[in-house]
Amino acid sequence: MVFHARVNREGMEHPRFQYLSRAQCEALHNASLEILSRTGVRLYLEEAIELLRKAGCSVTDGNRVRIPAGLVEKALSTVPKRITLYDRDGKPALFLEPGRCYYGPGSDCLHIIDHRTGQRRDPVLQDIVDGITLCDALPRIGFVMSMFLPSDVNQLVSDRYQMEVMLNYTTKPIVFVTNEFSGCVDAVKMAEIVAGGGEALRERPFVACYINVTTGLRHNEEALQKLLFLAERGIPALYIPVVIGGLTAPMSEPAGMAIVNAGVLAGLVLSQLKREGAPFIVPGWGGAGLDMRTTVNPYCWPDSRGMAHALAQYYNLPMFGIGGCSESKDVDAQAAAEAALTMMVETLGGAQLIHDLGYLESGLTTSLAQLVICHEIAGWIAKFLSPTPVNDETLALDLIDQVGPDGQFLDTPHTLQHFRDFWYPEVFERTDYFGWQNAGAKLAPQRAAEYVQRVLETHQPPLLPEDLRRRVHAVVEEAEAKL
Repeated sequence: MVFHARVNREGMEHPRFQYLSRAQCEALHNASLEILSRTGVRLYLEEAIELLRKAGCSVTDGNRVRIPAGLVEKALSTVPKRITLYDRDGKPALFLEPGRCYYGPGSDCLHIIDHRTGQRRDPVLQDIVDGITLCDALPRIGFVMSMFLPSDVNQLVSDRYQMEVMLNYTTKPIVFVTNEFSGCVDAVKMAEIVAGGGEALRERPFVACYINVTTGLRHNEEALQKLLFLAERGIPALYIPVVIGGLTAPMSEPAGMAIVNAGVLAGLVLSQLKREGAPFIVPGWGGAGLDMRTTVNPYCWPDSRGMAHALAQYYNLPMFGIGGCSESKDVDAQAAAEAALTMMVETLGGAQLIHDLGYLESGLTTSLAQLVICHEIAGWIAKFLSPTPVNDETLALDLIDQVGPDGQFLDTPHTLQHFRDFWYPEVFERTDYFGWQNAGAKLAPQRAAEYVQRVLETHQPPLLPEDLRRRVHAVVEEAEAKL
C-alpha cells in the first residue's frame, strides 16, 4: 500500500492512498480487456448490440458481443475526466475531480428504524420527506438519494414519487434510481421541468442516474436503455455492474474486480458510441465474495475495498463510492465503527460521491439517527484532513514569550481569535461524567434521534414554486394512469 500524501498537507484537498501499484492496475485493466475481447458480454438490447457491431465488434449467439481493446482506449480518450453537478437553482455544487469528496445517503431501503420509537417498520412517503428535509439541513451532506421505498404508494410508480419529493424538498444535487426505463424517462422529464428545459439540464445537470447492471458479463435491457438515453441527453450515468465472488465471479478478489471492470468498460464504450463526451461515473467497489457462513453478500467488507478506487484513479474518472453503512441491525457500536471505517477509507481512496450514509442491515434499512451520526463522522474526517497552516500567526512565538512559563492563555485575544478553528461535535459527547448524567445520561443513538426531531420541527426546506410543483406532480399522475 503506497500513500500519496505529503508530510505537510498544505495546499492539498486531502491525502489519498493508492491501494494498488500502477503495475497492478495495468494488470487488472489488461485482464478486463481480455475478458471483453475473448469472453465477451451478453447485451439484452438490440440498439446496444448494433452500436457495437457497427463499431467493429464481433457478435455471436445473437447477443454475445466481443469488444476489442481499441474501442475501450478510444472511449477512455473521449469521456470527461471531470464532471460538475449543479444545484436545483443552477449553481455549481459538486466538482467531481481528484481531491474532492462529497457524502450522501442511499436509496430504496425496504425498512426504516423510526427515530421516534426505535422500532423497525416499513417506510412510507412521509419518511422520504423527512429524510430529504434532514439532508437539506445537514451541511456536510452534499447530495441526496431517495433513502426509502415507500410502501403507501402505487409500487409501479414509487420511483416517480421519490423523485418528486427530492425535487421539492432540497436544492442539493440528486442521484436517482428508477424501477425500470420509463421511470428514468419520467425522472428526467421532471428534472427538465425544474431546470427550464432539456438543454438547460444538459448544460447544468443537477441530477445523475444510478444504474444497476445484472453482472459485469450480463447487461440487462433496462440498464442499457437508461445508459444510452442518459448519454444522448448529456446527463451523468453511474454504471454499476455487480458480481458476487463464488456466485457470479470466481472466489478471488482480482477476478471479481476484473469482471466488474470489464462491465464498466463495456458501458463506457456504449456511452461514448452513443454520444462522445457523455459524462460517465465509475463504481468505487467490486470484487467482494459471498460470506460462506451466512450466504449474505457483505456490505462493509474490507477485503477488496480499495481496488476499484485504484482503477478509477488509474483511469482518472469520477468515482461513486460506498461508505457510512453497516451490517448491524440497529444504531449501535458496530454501526458506528463500520460507518467510520468505510467513510474514512472511501475518503482516502478518492471517491468523489460517497453514498449509503445511514444504511444498516446490509443495505435493507436506513436510520435517520444513524445518518446524523455519519454526518458527525464526516465533520471529524473533514477536520482531520483539512490543511493545518504553520506560520507566524499559528506558532504564536511572541505570545508564548509574553505569557511565559507561569501564565495562562485563556483570556488572550489569540485564544478568542482561534478557538473556533477547532472541531466541535454536535452529537458526540464531550462533557464530564456528572454533566452527562445531569443532561439525562443519554447515549449517542438517543442524542442523534433528538437531533433529527429538532431538525424536522425547525427546518424549512426551499420548496419549488407552486406552478413547477403542479407540473412535476402531473408527470407522476400521468405515469400512474398509464400503469
